[in-house]
Amino acid sequence: GPTRKMPLTASAMDFFQLFVPDNVLKNMVVQTNMYAKKYQERFGSDDAWIDVTLTEMKAFLGYMISTSIHHCESVLSIWSSGFYSNKSIALIMTQSRFEKILKYFHIVAFRSSQTTHGLYKIQPFLDSLQNGFDSAFRPSQAQVLHEPLIDEDPVFIATCTERELRKRKKRKFSLWVRQCSSTGFICQIYVHLKEGSGADGLDALKNKPQLHSMVAKSLCQNASGKNYIIFTGPSITSLNLFEEFEKQEIYCCGLLSTRKSDCTGLPLSMLNNPETPQSRGQYRIRMKGNMSLICWYNKGHFRFLTNAYSPVQQGVIIKRKSGEIPCPLAVEAFAAHLSYICKYDDKYSKYFISHKPNKTWQQVFWFAISIAINNAYILYKMSEAYHVTRYSRAQFGERLVKELLGLEDTSPSH
Repeated sequence: GPTRKMPLTASAMDFFQLFVPDNVLKNMVVQTNMYAKKYQERFGSDDAWIDVTLTEMKAFLGYMISTSIHHCESVLSIWSSGFYSNKSIALIMTQSRFEKILKYFHIVAFRSSQTTHGLYKIQPFLDSLQNGFDSAFRPSQAQVLHEPLIDEDPVFIATCTERELRKRKKRKFSLWVRQCSSTGFICQIYVHLKEGSGADGLDALKNKPQLHSMVAKSLCQNASGKNYIIFTGPSITSLNLFEEFEKQEIYCCGLLSTRKSDCTGLPLSMLNNPETPQSRGQYRIRMKGNMSLICWYNKGHFRFLTNAYSPVQQGVIIKRKSGEIPCPLAVEAFAAHLSYICKYDDKYSKYFISHKPNKTWQQVFWFAISIAINNAYILYKMSEAYHVTRYSRAQFGERLVKELLGLEDTSPSH
């Protein structure tokens, strides 16, 4: 849960600034102004440009965040006369001023000579965000490594044609998270560029176990010695990785796939399906030290690798139609924690900022801001302030937008 007690009067902005404080916003102001100056020295002066202020930077973020609530394709729709226009916030800043700030917006204006990292323009912000996540929240023992649903508004995905989907530009990065499975709080973000050069580049490691092993190690670098139980999907699950984690006192439970997982060191007899038909709930176990490989049958064979649960401990999966199906406790725990993450995706993925910039670092920035707001709402729901105001996620987002824009209206929106 939260590491600090927030006052009853804490606003949406107070929770958001646990992760994006004023000193981070002031740095955005300085870097944006520096970049604007450098740009104009190179390409000619821009008479319409005036240095941005902290108040304007907050309003700029507020306009972007408003697209996560109203799901408009373009943030400029706010100033239009169409369906997504928003007269109540459009008056705070003119469209031309917003576009100027968007043109010059930067977090790191200059590239240092030592910089080789592809995300150098956003790395200081990601580091600051990580510090905020670490200091504001203490996660539960059970956590999940996965790729959150960040691609598109789910409504768009459901209604568009395959041709429209293909036309959308593919992201040049993958984003993975380590997430507390009992609250949904995202403890750590890891971004990997798909066009990275060298042996560690995503292209060089595409569909290979090394990539997912490297992602898992990066996400768990601050987790050693804390007895966490990490749940993983088939692409990450492997015997070598789990044994390496066990030495760091990190325990694992993962779904295994003969097609997607690295099955090195696992017995073939457990990876092949038995010829004799099996009834639902039957399972076989092979053990090596603390590690258990479980093959469980439920309308198909499911394999789990774990050193976090005893394979002889019994659990149960409850299905609406077929009732209770017996299984090892590891299978029940895996199903429970993964289903929670699915619920998180259903609830929070639709609140990602809709703005789709062309630059990769900006795409990562808006995704990171969206995750920070979702985390802020989770902390708000766990605080005493929630019992006073009880905002929904959409209302919390609207309150944050109004506070960033400096609007004085404090009544909850409906």
